[in-house]
Amino acid sequence: MKFSNGCWLLKEGYESFSPKQVFRTKLEKDMVTIYAPTNHIKHRGDTLGGVNLTIQITVPAPEVIRVQTIHYMGVVHKTPEFELNYNTNTSIQAEEDESQITITSGSLKLIITKNDWSMTYVRDKEMLTKSAGNDLAYVKTDWKGYAYDRGEEDNTYMRQQLSLSVGELIYGLGERFTPFVKNGQTVDIWNEDGGTSTEQSYKNIPFYITNKGYGVFVNHPEKVSFEVGTEQVTKAEFSVPGESLDYFVINGPTLKEVLTRYTDLTGKPALPAAWTFGLWLSTSFTTNYNEETVLNFVDGMFERGIALRVFHFDCFWMKDFCWCDFTWDSKVFPDPAGMLSRLKEKGLKICVWINPYIAQESTLFKEGAEGGFFLKRKDGSIWQWDMWQPGMAIVDFTNSDARKWYSDKLEALLAMGVDCFKTDFGERIPTDVIYADGSDPVKMHNYYTYLYNKTVYELIQRKKGKEEAILFARSATVGGQKFPVHWGGDCWSDYESMEESLRAGLSLMMSGFGYWSHDIGGFESTSTPDVYKRWAAFGLLSSHSRLHGSTSYRVPWVYDEEAVDVVRFFTKLKASIMPYLYKTAVETSITGIPTMRSMVLEFMEDKNCQYLDKQYMLGDSLLVAPIFNENGIAQYYLPKGSWTDYFTGETVEGNQWITKECGYLSIPLMVREHSIIAIGDQERADYDYANHVLLKVYELKEGKEAETIVYNVKGEKELFIKLLQNNGEIIITANAKKPYRIQFVNRKLHEVSNGTLTTIGADSIITPEILSDKLSCR
Repeated sequence: MKFSNGCWLLKEGYESFSPKQVFRTKLEKDMVTIYAPTNHIKHRGDTLGGVNLTIQITVPAPEVIRVQTIHYMGVVHKTPEFELNYNTNTSIQAEEDESQITITSGSLKLIITKNDWSMTYVRDKEMLTKSAGNDLAYVKTDWKGYAYDRGEEDNTYMRQQLSLSVGELIYGLGERFTPFVKNGQTVDIWNEDGGTSTEQSYKNIPFYITNKGYGVFVNHPEKVSFEVGTEQVTKAEFSVPGESLDYFVINGPTLKEVLTRYTDLTGKPALPAAWTFGLWLSTSFTTNYNEETVLNFVDGMFERGIALRVFHFDCFWMKDFCWCDFTWDSKVFPDPAGMLSRLKEKGLKICVWINPYIAQESTLFKEGAEGGFFLKRKDGSIWQWDMWQPGMAIVDFTNSDARKWYSDKLEALLAMGVDCFKTDFGERIPTDVIYADGSDPVKMHNYYTYLYNKTVYELIQRKKGKEEAILFARSATVGGQKFPVHWGGDCWSDYESMEESLRAGLSLMMSGFGYWSHDIGGFESTSTPDVYKRWAAFGLLSSHSRLHGSTSYRVPWVYDEEAVDVVRFFTKLKASIMPYLYKTAVETSITGIPTMRSMVLEFMEDKNCQYLDKQYMLGDSLLVAPIFNENGIAQYYLPKGSWTDYFTGETVEGNQWITKECGYLSIPLMVREHSIIAIGDQERADYDYANHVLLKVYELKEGKEAETIVYNVKGEKELFIKLLQNNGEIIITANAKKPYRIQFVNRKLHEVSNGTLTTIGADSIITPEILSDKLSCR
């Protein structure tokens, strides 16, 4: 939200009040409290009126500083609040002298000057960002003087502006389909169902991260308005309605460390089961289908050698006009339990579509109404409207009885054979409603999705165990990363939508989320075979992969036979790299560093990577560059170092742009130097990753260690190996429970045994049993 009229003026009728000095401080063990009047106190008469701000500073974790600015403390505290992990009793390190106050958290410092108010965040001796002058402000938008204050939030705001340095770039703020770098954008944190081609977003996260290696998390579930170099071009601004502002500054110095600390605070992405990384196939949305259609799809995939892992039933598994009644449409599926059993005999997991809305035609509407399980209008009637489903009501997840009622309906589906749910919607949540627990409906608009997805996720966790809990969710807020997986929403079926989907996914990954998917081939309309085949390569080199559409099927043979070849090829490719990919997923659940990474996240110091949003790193070692044109031309950037083409074995030096023509059975998939990629030989996603795993070693550099871990499908460590090339010899240190093999890609080796050298050819696959402790290489 913009408050000013140029550099010097405010908008007509607006008034702002900013700290002018530190009048008094209170240093306690766990908090520094500052009393900051918004006018200079020259004599005692100046203390008799005027706006005074109370600023409370705490250190909830190392390298994190929290700042809360409050005008009126007597306002009613409104819920909900984000569920955060921090120690409220952490001791604070603070120093005060005549001119300033310094609060320290690790290498991060906040320096506040007393007589000429300013707040400067410093890492070691480097200034990260600064707030001074009128940057921190209490703003009234219908100001008529001190004697006039209606005390309502629609005319009252808190704002902070933090300086942007020359060349400083902002990333994150959730899944955003607008440009990847957020400088120059106005971003409102307000969940909307707007598709993928507008500034609206399904997943709004009030957290940004900058290429200077720090992040800012605004701790407000309601609408937070960001002006990123827009109201003031050298400042990142955020504002919230009301009488207080709460934000955290999170230090790096690397972007990865910022994400780790942010997810320490807001929750780590849970580790999805290994089978979820396999290929998902959907019925699509409004297509006609029955059990025969489903079985033809499933059998058709298997007959064509495509290792399908999950089958998804979209909305019309329930009878039209009855969503959601969680009851199979008997005209279409007369024997749902039998059908699910037959599908599971084929080795499939089952997902069904749900949402939190109950139509008036649903058999559950009367139950929900009598139980008081729906959102209500102020007069006590049920809130209903006719969009999406005629007369639909919305489940009130602040009501514990409503949560149990909703969970019980889903539990019956789990007992029938369903494994997981696609938790669609949760964005269009009204604000003119009453919640059972008295929550503020404006704060609940974004937060609703957290309660919705948490309810479903925890049900699966209770019934199937933590290791099997998985959703396919569209909406999210802060903390939603704890309930994976999320997909990118309703995109069109063209290259432009494919590009904007990737851009949004990378933005979400810079906002604390660990795993991500999208509709292969696009959702709305029907893509050309060309787009479908290129999108399939991209989709099967994403963390999660789903074939889904709106009005048309997404099985590959409806496009052409070559599409079948493409889906088969990349499904097998993904299955083969699962030991590597699952290792990455395990690390994501521990660190919060995502599986799919923007180039700047992995190569923070390379300025060429700062704006890149059409390629990404899959884990720390594989670079993927999807193709976005019908000519099959790939254009991508390789950072400094040696890179090896995964398919051809050709090695090229980085620090350059590459232009390359690719067929449909190819995509730029480049392996970073000094990498060990663990490869399996199964065609489905979940198998014994450690058994006879092949460790492909790429471009070892002198004096530098390379290492990797192979986990089993339970996330337990099965193999650890470390390689060191020292004076032309490779020293191998390994701890393995099962047999493994090693391939030194593009390297000839000499086995040293009893003083005899035996040449082992380049790309030969060898086993530890035939290796000595040291190998010469050339």
